[in-house]
Amino acid sequence: MRRIFAPLLTAALLMGSAAGAEPVTTYGLSTFGDLKYGPDFTHLDYVNPDAPKGGAIKLRDLDSFDTLNPFLLKGNPAYINGDKGGDTFFLFTQLMARAYDEPDALYGLLAKSVTLDDKGQWVEFALRPEARFHDGSPITAEDVAFTFNILKEEGHPRYRLRYQDIVEAKVIDPEHIKFIFRDGALTRDLPSEVAEMPILSKASFKTRKFNEASMEPLLGSGPYKVAKVSPGRSVTYERVENHWAEILPVHKGLFNFDTIQVDYYRDRDIALEAFFAGEYDFREEFTSRSWATEYENKPAVEKGYIKRKVLEDKSLTGFQAFFMNTRRMPFQDIRVRKAFNLLFDYEWINKNLFYDLYDRLGSVFENSDMKATGLPSEAELKLLTPWKDELPPEVFTKAFTPSKTDGSGNIRKELGQALKLFKKAGWTIKNRKLVNKDGKQMKVEFLLYEQSFARILNGYITNLKRAGIDASIRVIDSASWQNRLRSFDFDIIVRRLSQPQVPGVEQRDWWGSKAADITGGLNIAGVKSLAVDALIEKIIQAKTKPDLVTATRALDRVLMWSYYTIPQWYKNSQFIAYWDKFGRPDAEKPGYDRAALQTWWYDPAEAEDLAARRGK
Repeated sequence: MRRIFAPLLTAALLMGSAAGAEPVTTYGLSTFGDLKYGPDFTHLDYVNPDAPKGGAIKLRDLDSFDTLNPFLLKGNPAYINGDKGGDTFFLFTQLMARAYDEPDALYGLLAKSVTLDDKGQWVEFALRPEARFHDGSPITAEDVAFTFNILKEEGHPRYRLRYQDIVEAKVIDPEHIKFIFRDGALTRDLPSEVAEMPILSKASFKTRKFNEASMEPLLGSGPYKVAKVSPGRSVTYERVENHWAEILPVHKGLFNFDTIQVDYYRDRDIALEAFFAGEYDFREEFTSRSWATEYENKPAVEKGYIKRKVLEDKSLTGFQAFFMNTRRMPFQDIRVRKAFNLLFDYEWINKNLFYDLYDRLGSVFENSDMKATGLPSEAELKLLTPWKDELPPEVFTKAFTPSKTDGSGNIRKELGQALKLFKKAGWTIKNRKLVNKDGKQMKVEFLLYEQSFARILNGYITNLKRAGIDASIRVIDSASWQNRLRSFDFDIIVRRLSQPQVPGVEQRDWWGSKAADITGGLNIAGVKSLAVDALIEKIIQAKTKPDLVTATRALDRVLMWSYYTIPQWYKNSQFIAYWDKFGRPDAEKPGYDRAALQTWWYDPAEAEDLAARRGK
């Protein structure tokens, strides 16, 4: 078996090498071979490798939680800083860890090396013998295999979809684990999928059930462990001293706070006032109105106690939209869905409510070269043409752009166009009501879990009512909202899909036909399209970046022109505010991370100065 450490070989390894080649062992994974760091790197460029350990940071989340098990469909789990599913690496180690100054690179963490089959039929990881769970027990290949099996069999349905092409986790010995791929599977992303799997302790489940929501913490192995829980109100995480991975290149300079406390607030406005009062230390601002107006005339801001920063975001942005449930009438008709798009006056909202701080989303792959622009290329047409009879004709003849108003609030033209579409779909105006042939009025409900979004919806509701639709908003508690989302019990719902930098198998869960009827799945709109399914597989099997760009652009055109959603808005920057008692690396924030809080540290001198200035 050869040992090769040339990054440019990685893509070939993932896709299968030339005939006669041998399996290759390497230190890092990247979908198309672009590894920034060499095999002997000592730390990531965006960290301070000498960052001091100590101190505390307090964060906030909204709503509540009722379980500390983040791997199940049931329950509302607690997370660090509200990152739903993206922060399990704080508590549980992974085989490999992300470098956030690269789009998709992974480097060894629990795994000291990875071996890839030249035919793409398996991947094998060699584990570090010094790796330990928080109780001091070693992390072995048995634990990795157990984790894979339990997540696939009893975990959230997303794991079954994610790992459906992996047929076995085979224990070679305590320090080697091999994953076998299904014959004929598209295996490009599979090594990375298992490399980022959070590892659980097999022995810890001898005395507890895995598939039960519980306030008893799971036995972890990451840089933090749960130290204190106030059910539904607060969770405190404590740094593990002398953690087995803290000297590794992928951990050095990271995870510097001794404690991280997350307090929960049920009201967004109360949470903001608590921040100004110093009840917690950091917030990323997602609401443009708050960023533009609510930091004004605040003593803590005016006196410099609270710092504000706008950080560049180079990443492929998430896709946020109103998702129309095509499992229900009237949204099974594309003409109705298009009409609903026409009646959404984004320009008025951005001008009057968002202070012109946002741009309109016009793509599932916004803020990247994977967004479809102009007319389809020849390469795209090769993928699209076999499905021409199934697809809207505009896919082939026009560049997609969301409908655009003049921002005045007068949408007479768009209203007329929408009514024509409704009429073609069998809906007509009678006594100012939009009714079908049976005289039943069209009725739709927007399902929310927070009242603050209603102000954005009010103008849209008015436009829908002008079209004769009985439109309403229903605000329910977060737990009930989650349950209704999981069972697809809604008309229209607001969701955001966080795109990976290299789209792959997750697209099956978001848009694939098989996911449309899986309870708890993320195919929210209920898309069932053979064309979409085929294009998703083209994305997954893409062997080069140009192939990936072609496939994503083709899928983008189909999804946008099919009007499954009403795209909302985005910004390619991040608004953060924090109390001035922390140190940050001199290097720029990595472009593919959020605020990179794991690189910060508590600065006692700054904290002492802040306390003196505040008279405390």
